Amino acid sequence: MTAVLTQPREEVQSSPSPAEVFRVAAAREIALARLLVLYIGTGLFFMLLPGTFLGVWNLIAISSRQAANSVSPAWIQAHGHAQIFGWIGTFILGIGYYSLPKLRRAQPFEISVARVTWALWTLGVALRWLTNVYQWHWRALLPLSAALELLAFAIFFRTISGHRPQDSGKEKLEKWIFVVIAGSVGLLLTLLVNLGVALYLAAAGSSPEVPAGFDSSFLVLEAWGFLVPFVWGFSAKWLPVFLGLRPVRERALLLALVLNFAGVLAAFLNSSRTAAVLLLAGMALAVHALRLFAWPERAAKVRGAHRSFPTFVRAAYVWALVAAGLGIWAASTTASHGIWGASRHALTAGFLATMVLAIGQRVQPAFAGKLLYSSRLMFASLLLLSAGCLLRVSSEILAYRGLYPPAWSWLPFSAYAEMTAVTLFAINIVISFAKRPTPTSV
Repeated sequence: MTAVLTQPREEVQSSPSPAEVFRVAAAREIALARLLVLYIGTGLFFMLLPGTFLGVWNLIAISSRQAANSVSPAWIQAHGHAQIFGWIGTFILGIGYYSLPKLRRAQPFEISVARVTWALWTLGVALRWLTNVYQWHWRALLPLSAALELLAFAIFFRTISGHRPQDSGKEKLEKWIFVVIAGSVGLLLTLLVNLGVALYLAAAGSSPEVPAGFDSSFLVLEAWGFLVPFVWGFSAKWLPVFLGLRPVRERALLLALVLNFAGVLAAFLNSSRTAAVLLLAGMALAVHALRLFAWPERAAKVRGAHRSFPTFVRAAYVWALVAAGLGIWAASTTASHGIWGASRHALTAGFLATMVLAIGQRVQPAFAGKLLYSSRLMFASLLLLSAGCLLRVSSEILAYRGLYPPAWSWLPFSAYAEMTAVTLFAINIVISFAKRPTPTSV
């Protein structure tokens, strides 16, 4: 009895009851779901207002003046930054915080850390947009915005990578995680280059506009070095389940990753044709590795989504191949401005945005314990996005190269279609999150 009484107090306390463990786990799951809603809602805001609305405004001006250089490059770069970092980047951070620790069976992190990341990232992206559009105190705010974005990502990366799997000694990391890590490295390089360019412009530039020659290479790093590997990684994890595909050819996917980064490096070495060939080879090999067009192993899981979901996912990868092919054409000809623009839009809207709209409406509500509000809205958003992208890509080639001047008038309609598509996507997601939780599985 005396021995028991003299033991430290914590040694004689009983372990938590199963009910207490369940209560703590349920409270954390609710907090994670609210965190996800915060990130997704912020991404939707950047997508609709600073991103899509400004993009539509730019296209209307270009169409009315029938000149691609009639809009301030700083405004175009503000639109692109809001779309890449404000929309897709915010989605990636939110989904990363919510899903990666679970998929890796890692130890939990402090929710407050993810909220700090959100605040820094959101402020950085917002400052960059305002700086490019209004150019108010831009020499101070431009590097500040870049530093805030880099700091936010550093906290995210440290938090996710610092929490090791609980059974790390028994199980190796899956290959798709390596691809996601490669995308994270690409994002880190993008943010470092962004900070370097911001500091240079603040010291020696005449405006916050990134010079056109360097901006072309920087866009390759943003899209192919950062976003594409992220999509490949999560495709390798989710598409075999959702589309009923056969197991991923992992070695082929890793080789595709090598070719992809070699293409990004070639772009920075001003070897645009070599870069385009390598990027096309990497994307084609990734499609082969994912077995997207091979006969599926089982039926696709479309519960809660529109039955056309697998078709749009495959169409997105077709757009990626088209983007790389247009890049080879642009690098092989003179007066290629319209072709480069078509290539970039085929990748960003045709591939990346279609994957976000397709996969996002499939998994985001389920993450929060909800079912998608409307599969019809999902279909309408994907159909309008595809139609708008087709109209935009074709009109840029025909109008900018003088092949068919009336195609200038198509540009606003492509913008209206895509704006309506992302608006329907936002409405569908917001209503889905507002619904009561529904028992479901991803």
